[in-house]
Amino acid sequence: MSSLSAKDDCLAWAARDPSGVLSPYSFSRRSLFLFAVGSDDYADLLSTRNLHGNSKYPLVPGHEIAGIVKEVGSNVHRFKVGDHVGVGTYVNSCRSCACCNDGQEINCAKGPVFTFNSSNTDGSITQGGYSSYIVAHERYCFRIPDNYPLASAAPLLCAGITVYAPMVHHKMNQPGKSLGVIGLGGLGHMAVKFGKAFGLNVTIFSTSVSKEEEALSVLGANRFVVSSDQEQMKALAKSFDFIIDTASGDHRFGPYMSLLKTAGVLALVGFPREVKFSPASLNLGNKTISGSLVGGTKVTQEMIDFCTAHKIYPSIEVKSQFSVQMKLL
Repeated sequence: MSSLSAKDDCLAWAARDPSGVLSPYSFSRRSLFLFAVGSDDYADLLSTRNLHGNSKYPLVPGHEIAGIVKEVGSNVHRFKVGDHVGVGTYVNSCRSCACCNDGQEINCAKGPVFTFNSSNTDGSITQGGYSSYIVAHERYCFRIPDNYPLASAAPLLCAGITVYAPMVHHKMNQPGKSLGVIGLGGLGHMAVKFGKAFGLNVTIFSTSVSKEEEALSVLGANRFVVSSDQEQMKALAKSFDFIIDTASGDHRFGPYMSLLKTAGVLALVGFPREVKFSPASLNLGNKTISGSLVGGTKVTQEMIDFCTAHKIYPSIEVKSQFSVQMKLL
């Protein structure tokens, strides 16, 4: 195949400093794989504004990417030119540890290589999907059925899998069980959609009263609770099999632990600054609290196929759309 990395032919939008302002940027990519359609989210903003303190500029964000294969390497066997594919939050791993061998690359013993602002094995710094094309190894690409919209597929690769992975891991897919969802943003609304598809009785907890109509009428949740209302919270004591916490803002955990039934599970996928709760709220009732990031390649493909089969689509607003070609190794 042709070597597109011979010149600065990749056009992108990059942050040049912690202001986070994106401006046009040209750079070279290695030869490999091409895509289309990008989506911005909170994680991108954290990096462009250097809120983690580790941003490497110029920085091209974008880690929820969906598009069409334009070129493949000679060793690519899973995809062909014209296939609809996606790339999520990571693009490489050691490929030899127990986690990688089990399709859990996100938990790679040597650490995954993230889609942007991460050091790759060849020493280069990865650049994300806000660009005219992206190069990726076929192992870290996901097949998107032709009848699933590319713009809707992109958010599945971070927001979707972030909640789907812990839900299936903790068996939150048992019809008739009760699920609480803390927060109704990008992650929370996908947890509600999955919960309803699994046949769960879903309750949304939010501090925003204004979100009640969306929760009940649009997403079809069974109940909406204002989490700051102590009476509403007390009335639901010991009534949930599962709770998935998508809130990244600081909040109290004790009140939610009290809502779990015996052997109930609270899965944390947000990033509050700290997690505090009484050991008694965990030990009494044999409850579990766990953490999760995103899923490995195996469960991510499973999620995409599940969304296609059940016609589950993220709520999106298309600001602009441009062709981002992909090359596969």
